[in-house]
Amino acid sequence: MTASRTARERVRAELTREITEIARRQLATEGAGGLSLRAVAREMGMVSSAIYRYFPCRDDLLTTLIIDGYNAVGAAVEQAEADCPRDDHLRRWLAACEAVRDWAVAHPHEYALIYGSPVPGYQAPPDTVAARVRDVTVLGRIVSDAWQAGAMRTPTTEPPPALEAEAAGFRELMRGVPDSVIWQAVSTWTALYGWVNFEVFGQFQNAIEDRRTAFRHSMRLLAETLGFAQ
Repeated sequence: MTASRTARERVRAELTREITEIARRQLATEGAGGLSLRAVAREMGMVSSAIYRYFPCRDDLLTTLIIDGYNAVGAAVEQAEADCPRDDHLRRWLAACEAVRDWAVAHPHEYALIYGSPVPGYQAPPDTVAARVRDVTVLGRIVSDAWQAGAMRTPTTEPPPALEAEAAGFRELMRGVPDSVIWQAVSTWTALYGWVNFEVFGQFQNAIEDRRTAFRHSMRLLAETLGFAQ
């Protein structure tokens, strides 16, 4: 690799980073639907044709922002869970849940991009899948570890036969876990993200003031529902 090529790659990486940072600021003011490559180019003092060398269309920029968002929340969950003792499954669960909330509250517009309303006309490509499952991979591993260690109760309600095929993808995340536990986990995950959505999108306004304490208590209730030993 020549020195000139290395320099060009550094410049390209820096410009790409600057474009995505400006685009994130646009998310806060215009929303994902209002994201504009031309507006980004104007803010950078760049002719609009030049920015297409980095992102050929708006959807390419959206995809990058979406992947960055999934990776960011995934990394936060991975770090929080990794800091907990391996045999303390409840603590791992609570830490992972709190990491989701903390990241979402700190980055509401990026959270809205990945967990809010779909962007009209945008179809997420397969490139987003690996990043999209980082957080739930951690949650699935906690459930699997707890089940294998005998630290979870067996649900009393069995899923209907019609859901057997539907559980296939989740079995990859929770190896060795019976379908009854898989669906219990899916239910608690949706409750986790439902809570975070309510908080990020303002549904708790004038209803819950101490949201962190209420969140932590709710996650303990969900852990109880999931079957973790308290």
